[in-house]
Amino acid sequence: MQAPNHVGEVSFWYRDIGGLPAKRPALPGDRQVDVCIVGAGYTGLWTAYYLKKADPGLNVLIVEKEFAGFGASGRNGGWLTGGFAWTQERYAADRGEGPVRDMVNAMNGTVDEVIRVANAEGIDADIRRTDELMVATNPAQMARLSQEVAHRRQWGEDERVYQIGAQDAKDRVNIPGTLGGMIVSGVARVQPAKLVRGLAAAVEALGVTIAEGTEVIAMAPGLVTTRHGRVRATKILRCTEGFTATLPGLKREWLPLNSAQIVTAPLPPEVWDKIGWHGHEILGDFMNAYCYCQRTREGRIAVGGRGLPYRFGSAVDAAGTPDPETIRRLISILHRHFPAARDVAIDHAWCGVLGVPRDWCATVGLDATTGIGWAGGYVGVGVSTSNLAGRTLADLARDQTTDLTELPWVNRKVRKWEPEPFRWLGVQGMYALLNAADRSEMRHKTGPSRLAAIGNWLTGR
Repeated sequence: MQAPNHVGEVSFWYRDIGGLPAKRPALPGDRQVDVCIVGAGYTGLWTAYYLKKADPGLNVLIVEKEFAGFGASGRNGGWLTGGFAWTQERYAADRGEGPVRDMVNAMNGTVDEVIRVANAEGIDADIRRTDELMVATNPAQMARLSQEVAHRRQWGEDERVYQIGAQDAKDRVNIPGTLGGMIVSGVARVQPAKLVRGLAAAVEALGVTIAEGTEVIAMAPGLVTTRHGRVRATKILRCTEGFTATLPGLKREWLPLNSAQIVTAPLPPEVWDKIGWHGHEILGDFMNAYCYCQRTREGRIAVGGRGLPYRFGSAVDAAGTPDPETIRRLISILHRHFPAARDVAIDHAWCGVLGVPRDWCATVGLDATTGIGWAGGYVGVGVSTSNLAGRTLADLARDQTTDLTELPWVNRKVRKWEPEPFRWLGVQGMYALLNAADRSEMRHKTGPSRLAAIGNWLTGR
């Protein structure tokens, strides 16, 4: 296996901007504020931003265990999609089809909103408008591709989602064996760490205090207890996404699912000539254990996907350090899709966690009796979803009734994950089925296998 030059260190995206940031001061002692936000990732920062824009007089404090952007916000694949990645039917069962279509439209609008704010606040995050290209390389993947296109068009994305043939897909990115592709227009590529660090600076400029190195050890109505003091607040908003399971009493709330990435050294022009990818599309495939890729600002290829899917007891990684088998799988994907890059060095490998609710459907809400709100469970599409969640949480925290607070994910409750060892066995078994289905489909070149159907049913896909 080709060993990466750098492993862990949170993510490559921080090395790209000069290394990890110096931490802001910790909470200096007890405080009393209007709103206390737990977690300084995209969700917490967007919430603080819209709160202060709506009411500059609000006293807003963010408490963060590590530093702003330490989690998935500084480690993700840089896909700003505005896509609806959950099961529409599950939301519709509670509220009907109309509100779900409203949520699809609201999600689609997040790309323009993120770019609008980045421009207004002078945030340079390598944002590039482009398309999403999802390719199929065997008949089973083509069947899923066609089903996904039809499904998304049925739920209101007919103007942005469509299918293309093999040659059109290969003219965009020359992936061996391509049979066809799905295009999603109106998306963008971003540099995640640049976006989250720029957003943190913008929030501070509005008067929000971000207390870093401040671990929360308890939450109760009106009170957040940290290792550096207690915070009394009228509203408390939990914005901890994949790290929610590390908080007291929330180990079974959302499962911390692992995702990992590698990034190459910059590719020489002659390699890019073989690959194409001149449109800088954000790129994935229709394998059951799918991948996600981007062509970076300086001409690298970043490849992400699942490796070790879940650690026993909802444990999280150590500062983004992946296991060797995960790195091997990602390099295999790189070489399969981009054989011209086989001799290019792997510069960095890292991993992180994303939040997964038991029904694989994101939620945002606020309990009026306790004043405690939450948002998360994005299942890997948090770059855009967190913006909609932040706007919604800001409305809820100000006791406003708006179009956003009426969307079907608001105050939607789901049951907790099973206790261990059943949680670990279930997730490991699910991904074993999906990986086995991929091997079978690649080997036999047939339609989707029963293993894939079972695995996708378990994930809600």
